[in-house]
Amino acid sequence: MKLVSATVGPFRSINSSQVVEIDRDVTVLVGMNEAGKTVFLKALHKAQDALGLEKFNPTDDYPRKDYTSYMKRHQEAPETAVALIYQLDDKEVDEINARFNTSIEKGFKFSVSFLYNNTKNITLTVDQAPVISAMALTSGLSTDAAAAIKKATSLRSVVEELSDIDYTDADGEFLNGLKARIEKTSWENVVQYEVWTYVSKLLPKFLYFSDYDLLPGKLNLKDLATRVANAKADPHNALKQVQPKHQAVLALLRMAEVDIDDFSGSSGYEELKAKVEAVSISLTDQVLEFWKQNEDLEVEVDIRSDVTDEAPFNDGPNLYLRIKNRRHRGVTTPFDQRSRGFIWFFSFLVWFDSVQQQLDPAGTPLHKQLILLLDEPGLALHALAQADFLRYIDALADDHQVIYTTHSPFMVHSNRLHQVRVVEDKAAIGTVISDNISGSDARTIFPLQAALGWNLAQNLFITTRNLLVEGPSELAYLQTVSALVQADGGNGLPDNITIVPVGGLNNVATFVSLLGANGLELAVLHDYSGKPEQKLDGLIQQRLLAQKSVFNASQFRDLENLGHNSVPSDIEDLFDVALYLDYFNKVYAKALGDTPILESDLPEGDRIVHRIERALITKKINVRPTGGFNHYAVAAAFSTSPPEHLSEETLTRFSALFKAISSAV
Repeated sequence: MKLVSATVGPFRSINSSQVVEIDRDVTVLVGMNEAGKTVFLKALHKAQDALGLEKFNPTDDYPRKDYTSYMKRHQEAPETAVALIYQLDDKEVDEINARFNTSIEKGFKFSVSFLYNNTKNITLTVDQAPVISAMALTSGLSTDAAAAIKKATSLRSVVEELSDIDYTDADGEFLNGLKARIEKTSWENVVQYEVWTYVSKLLPKFLYFSDYDLLPGKLNLKDLATRVANAKADPHNALKQVQPKHQAVLALLRMAEVDIDDFSGSSGYEELKAKVEAVSISLTDQVLEFWKQNEDLEVEVDIRSDVTDEAPFNDGPNLYLRIKNRRHRGVTTPFDQRSRGFIWFFSFLVWFDSVQQQLDPAGTPLHKQLILLLDEPGLALHALAQADFLRYIDALADDHQVIYTTHSPFMVHSNRLHQVRVVEDKAAIGTVISDNISGSDARTIFPLQAALGWNLAQNLFITTRNLLVEGPSELAYLQTVSALVQADGGNGLPDNITIVPVGGLNNVATFVSLLGANGLELAVLHDYSGKPEQKLDGLIQQRLLAQKSVFNASQFRDLENLGHNSVPSDIEDLFDVALYLDYFNKVYAKALGDTPILESDLPEGDRIVHRIERALITKKINVRPTGGFNHYAVAAAFSTSPPEHLSEETLTRFSALFKAISSAV
């Protein structure tokens, strides 16, 4: 089962409901500080906390500007804080159909809404007709009973139909069983209740983790035992007694199968320390599978008393965590004074494994029910170490959906922008969450731009084959269409060719010089104005570029004359006019209002982008203050939400382009 959508709000800074599509593997929330990323995670966590500790509280959670008016109706009509939509996998669908004789289809979805009074509303639709049909075939039933069952429209009406016949002992036994089944629920649709009862046990629950849950360097165990006892005596104030750092140490002790009472009982020092050290060694090994910055680190655990320390550490045994660095002859330092990135890794593994044990004391794989909510993970890591952490997240995603927040460009896969959700705090509106990257504030999407820039910079001098293009629009179109061509069974652009936007033809000479000096193979794809480009001709004459490696968009526009210059063309002219207009109208829907640009509105001309700009002038429409329109905004929309299919003509044009580039480089 997967979470496919979450609707959050009103909740804290989220004033109006925000519908967020959740990726089946990893969802990344990108936004500035205080935009509301953590608020979204907290809402999910309160809805389905893995440990069952979290509750919605209108005083803390309802947007303050509307709190007073809401509380007047809270008792009678509590609002929804979070609504989650889940999708069953094919195996689960088959199991339900086999168990209940239903006929639900593959991809079955249902929703669970969580209200501010901490109750749930279930929206789940199951047709009872197949179940009733299967009932009529029950072995041993009389002909009259089978006929009566077939007349029913629901399980409840089956009882009514059977009451009108003279039934046999077998019929009576069947009827009694059905009545007992119906009495278990007040739901009108009994089958829906039964299916819900089944799937509710499979619902993934949320595990939230942030920097506040880190293990401390030392903790007094007597004080911890007192806090745990006070929390049990006063559950309403438990969180005040047992804080995140205490929870983290309890998690470590639980993993080592050490009870807090053992420290005042008969268990010896060596036995206790051996158990805790064994777990620490195991977890250190797990961390080092992904921690490649310094593989000479390990965690040491000690349990001892120190009457000379300050309170409360001078009363009873203390648990000490230290990091040993073998690279520096085994020097140890307190756990909380060393690399915060290593501390985060280790603390998360302790907490994560502990929660799994609490959910699953018998050892069965119930841990697959977790969805991990990671708040600013890897924030303290070096930029290259964050790449290691992304590998760790991918490993987690093999078994668990992961939702994490970040504003670091190094915590975003530039080739997985479909996983990104942009979070913005808008004046008078509050937190807004969207997958529309092109329509977001420049400051918000800066990490995404930086991620793309870093990806280009990282690959620029380490790939043998490079295709220079004028700007990021070409990059977006070529990568996306290449994937579509391959999906259609054709040959896209080879993976070993790096597309490098150079920022216009004026920069081509610089890039050719830089790349050529490294002995790399180059090709150039540029827009065609209708006449030769002197800068490119000069590079060819200087033998910095080969003539066969220079291409322009017009050479792949005319299907009857592929490979030869035709009319002035941009890469946008390789698409059908209707398709490009569709994306343009979607991107600028707000500015265009009820007057989208139609193909009939376009003046005569060769280049679609120029024709649209002239149409905007004619219709006196401004989609941006400087005039014209942002070509990249349309390209970004195409890249993030590509069409399912391209026309044969478009596929032919791009296939010819990819073939020519592959041959030249």
